[in-house]
Amino acid sequence: MRRTALRARGNRLTITATATALALVGAAGGALTAPPASAATGLSCGVSYAVGNDWGSGFTANLTITDTGTTPINGWTLGYTYPGNQTLQNGWNGNWTQSGQTVTVTNPSYAPTINPGATYTTSANFSYTGTNTAPTAFTVNGTPCRGADQPPTVSLTSPAAGQTFTPGSTVKLSADAADADGTVAKVAFYASTSAGSNTLIGTATTAPYTVDWANVAAGDYSVTAVATDDAGATTTSSPVAIKVAGPSVLVSPATLAVQQGNSGTFTVALSQAPTADTTVTVARTGSDPDLGVTSGASLTFTAANWNVPQTVTVAAGTDAGQVGGTATFTASATGFGSGAVTVTEAAKTSGYDQYFLDLYSKIKNPANGYFSPQGIPYHAVETLVVEAPDYGHETTSETYSYWLWLEADYGRVTGDWTAFNNAWTSLETNLIPSHAQQPGQSTYNPAKPAQYGPEKAQPDQYPVKLNSGVPVGTDPLSGELNSTYGTPDVYAPAWLLDTDNKYGFGQCEDGTSKPSLINTFQRGPEESVWETVPQPDCDLFKYGNSGSGFLSLYNDGGGNYSKQYKYTDAPDADARLVQAAYWAEQFAKSQGKSAAISATLAKAAKLGDYLRYSLYDKYFKQAGNCLGSTACPGGSSKANEQLGLLTWYFAWGGAADGGWSWRISGSAAHQGYQNPMAAWVLANDPGLKPLSPSGATDWAGSLDKQLQFFQWLQSTEGGIAGGATNSWGGNYGDDAAPPAGDPTFYGLYYDWQPEYHDPASNQWFGFQTWSMERFAEYYYATGDTRAKAILDKWVPWAMSVSKADPSTGTLTTPDKLSWTGAPDTWSATSPGGNAGLHVTASGTATDVGVAGSLAKTLAYYAAKSGSSSAQKFAQSILDTLHAKYTDSLGYSATETRADFSRFTQAYSPTTHEGLYVPPGWSGTYPDGTRISSSSNTFLSIRPWYTKDPQWSKVQAYLNGGAAPTFNYHRFWAEADIATAFDAFAQLFPTVNPGS
Repeated sequence: MRRTALRARGNRLTITATATALALVGAAGGALTAPPASAATGLSCGVSYAVGNDWGSGFTANLTITDTGTTPINGWTLGYTYPGNQTLQNGWNGNWTQSGQTVTVTNPSYAPTINPGATYTTSANFSYTGTNTAPTAFTVNGTPCRGADQPPTVSLTSPAAGQTFTPGSTVKLSADAADADGTVAKVAFYASTSAGSNTLIGTATTAPYTVDWANVAAGDYSVTAVATDDAGATTTSSPVAIKVAGPSVLVSPATLAVQQGNSGTFTVALSQAPTADTTVTVARTGSDPDLGVTSGASLTFTAANWNVPQTVTVAAGTDAGQVGGTATFTASATGFGSGAVTVTEAAKTSGYDQYFLDLYSKIKNPANGYFSPQGIPYHAVETLVVEAPDYGHETTSETYSYWLWLEADYGRVTGDWTAFNNAWTSLETNLIPSHAQQPGQSTYNPAKPAQYGPEKAQPDQYPVKLNSGVPVGTDPLSGELNSTYGTPDVYAPAWLLDTDNKYGFGQCEDGTSKPSLINTFQRGPEESVWETVPQPDCDLFKYGNSGSGFLSLYNDGGGNYSKQYKYTDAPDADARLVQAAYWAEQFAKSQGKSAAISATLAKAAKLGDYLRYSLYDKYFKQAGNCLGSTACPGGSSKANEQLGLLTWYFAWGGAADGGWSWRISGSAAHQGYQNPMAAWVLANDPGLKPLSPSGATDWAGSLDKQLQFFQWLQSTEGGIAGGATNSWGGNYGDDAAPPAGDPTFYGLYYDWQPEYHDPASNQWFGFQTWSMERFAEYYYATGDTRAKAILDKWVPWAMSVSKADPSTGTLTTPDKLSWTGAPDTWSATSPGGNAGLHVTASGTATDVGVAGSLAKTLAYYAAKSGSSSAQKFAQSILDTLHAKYTDSLGYSATETRADFSRFTQAYSPTTHEGLYVPPGWSGTYPDGTRISSSSNTFLSIRPWYTKDPQWSKVQAYLNGGAAPTFNYHRFWAEADIATAFDAFAQLFPTVNPGS
């Protein structure tokens, strides 16, 4: 199974409850029925019609009635007419009859009432021949009903993507909009800039929907159209990027790095057709005379080829004194504004650094789509991506950590540290909540960090209730951090960002601002991404359920909920940020440029200080043997409550009015999240040691614990098993029962699949390479023989289950890892041999990102140990990647996505799979999409996926065709490959490709 189906983050949040407000906990939720209105206003209804399954001669019809009024519908009769020969066979959840083409359904005796805001679904099977055309008109008790679940559609028709305009000109904004069950009330046009502003340009209320945007200033803009229907539902179009620059010479990319002795290219075109043949000349200015144009210094454009890019080649000389120097190459033409490319001269090491620079240029080229108009890195270039993020143009803290790593290596090669600092600034601006975004942290009580909320095995066991009677421990970090940094706020990134505000929540539900902090996973280890209900991190009840927002899906608050914010941190991403900062520090120091990044390094050290929250039990309970009863005592100090291992998450939040706040950690430690390199850096490196009095000491203890942890988890073959937990399934009570005889690690129970089970969390080979790459870096930096012993066993196993052959293009790693047996109970003084713990690798997968990660692991290990076989295997991976898997955007391999059948997977109480919403619950997304307790699927609450450019492949699969294939360009994977090229060049500077 691929990582695309594996990287689910089971982020579960716990929030304290006050006397007047109950909040979200653990993985909690709840049902809320709106009370009847005090005054009757007449029947108002909505009906949605959906075909659940169509087998050619028959189908299942699901009809959902919504009371859109203010009084209950007491006793109901639904009526509609088919346009074809559909014939009723049988129905349920209602009394179904048919006369001719007219169908009538009356309420069953057990469901006579539909309350305001609530929904009810009734279903039936029909037979038919010919075309199965859906009905379009519905009545309830004789009153016509609009289709409640169909927001408008909208798409921009003008301007065209990439179009260029002259400053001061008028840009015509046009859109097509429609509403299947009503009318379009208006279409509003917005333009956003890279600085983050999002300005309303104008609104059209009648078709054709057009607005003239007059006197447009120079700049780069992202234009969207927002359609609103007569029921208030909204839909935002896909953005279109345009440039306002006048008659201009267009260059791409705007920055370029060229290794000494090599050359690089950029392209030139015109923004509009010239009135006569036009010559573009390219001239160099700047401090580096070692850079020069070798071809394309003079280019001719005509009325026929003005928009066809032509190539300019720039070469770097070999003067060592010019490394890090820059020159600007300006492309000019009479009557056109000039375009400029900044070229940096990089050091000559090996051809692999040129591979790095080539890929870096592709990633940073705005035309390739790795970054949003605001300069935020997307999870992937493509949008139709479902894995840990449920949409490709979301962003994770993981993505940011790889971006920082990429820029650290760019700084090594070029000596330019501007992009490294800018990457951290973007992280701080967009993912780390500001003081205003986490109000009331000063009210946090470390003696009562949060209320206990049990976790359940299945999503359909939610919502759950909080239990204030369960003891929790004391938070030993908050006072120290507050004193050290002079603020009660938490300095840590949230893990998930709706970069383009696709869901429409906006910041704190203002609806329009972007990016927007969101979350998905909330309901136990079996909740896959296909079963999530995305919600805003700042929930003010504007969306979701009218009285509880999205909170009542997870927490049974008994109808009493509080508006609040809640953020979840992914510790592995934070640790990777520290890891990347360390290498930047070393590279800059060797260049004599430490001062250039000192401020950013200080922020990385601060982040590492707060990352210590991940080293504790979820409720700060005592570490080890804390099962059997929820009365398991809370911890009272670091000595008895610190697990010392990076858990799956930590989280914090509070009331929107600042009245209360909370903090929790996780209780499960996954091997794929550990980072001994970051722990060693935070414990020992003077430039990255945390400022708090005990931060370095805590990380020194964690380093030792992590090294023991991996020895404990190493299988007979060499692979590293899952992890351990201080609870079982997130619980401490009588229902928390690990297998009989389950071995322990300092009292933590062994779990081969910690944290999430759909699919099993340790079957992805990437978790092996990610964690062992950190081990290899740590071994390379320190020579620690404990790390070497683990790598000595892991490296031969990893090479035995992987293949890399540049001549044939073969590049595979295991598709799935299976685990049997268990480790021996850990004894630090007398470790066992784990003779009963085994791993089996099955299937093959070509995962280019994992391949890059494996190459880095082998390279660092080889450089320290002298293993020629590991060095050669790493080189074979890199040569195969470059020879067989490169494309215009970067590197990719074709992936088959059989799991995309789950787009339309309905909830099944038998298998517990599918999107579950509690009975009686209903809510609305900003675009008008409704969520109710029946007939939900991943697609039904994300209907905009059907407008994706690649959706036709998925639809063909859902219609019975073959599983679709895709070539994805994930940011993390491209960065793993790029940094693998650079690491190999750094470690083996005299080795060139193919040698």
